[in-house]
Amino acid sequence: MAVGTGDRAGLREWLDAAAVDPAVAALRPDYRALLVAAEGLRPGEGDDFSESRLAAAEAGALAAVDGHPHVAAWHDAFRAFGAKPKRVRPSVDALLRRAPAGLPRVDRLTDLYNAVSVAHVLPVGGEDLDRYAGPARLVRAEGTEPFEVTAGGAAALEHPRAGEVVWRDDAGVTCRRWNWRQCVRTRLTGRTTRAVFILDALGPLSDDALSAAGEALTADLLHGTPGATAATRLLRAADAS
Repeated sequence: MAVGTGDRAGLREWLDAAAVDPAVAALRPDYRALLVAAEGLRPGEGDDFSESRLAAAEAGALAAVDGHPHVAAWHDAFRAFGAKPKRVRPSVDALLRRAPAGLPRVDRLTDLYNAVSVAHVLPVGGEDLDRYAGPARLVRAEGTEPFEVTAGGAAALEHPRAGEVVWRDDAGVTCRRWNWRQCVRTRLTGRTTRAVFILDALGPLSDDALSAAGEALTADLLHGTPGATAATRLLRAADAS
């Protein structure tokens, strides 16, 4: 499903087609995903604004990661589909552990969403909408789906384990183990101007807190970018059927 350039209705159409599979809802009925789709974004290397957001997130980052209820809930969610969260960490856990020594500087858009992830203590991912094939769906994998990676500098294919919770589109898996690792095909690049950002929440994080994180991310993405536009949608596992 293509998203029309300069067409907020196109963003809305894409968002409306996103879904959480009932099998995931059965695993964690408290799961919610706030999707933020945006276009007209300013990509490229980090700038003073993205650096200021990362620096603020580092300064305010949790000192005790394991004691936070939302991080603990994500550990439980990973165990529920067979992952070991101390070996395969939820993305927000991994970022928080890096914060004392300095968060990674990747590119402007990635830096902005990483800052929101750390500041609001929730997993956030971002992907290039132009590289998507159809809508995003959160499912439990069959185990045969392609997951595009780079190994030794060359393109390679992996596959999720059967039962693993993954985001996917019509072409394959876009993110393994809920929010652990994104694929090469849809990752943000220095040329991305249209993207979707997925903010993940479990029970300990309230709807108000999730909304606040989405508003912060949207404001940061649109800051200093005249003509950029965004649309959002809240997906609830409890509504899956």
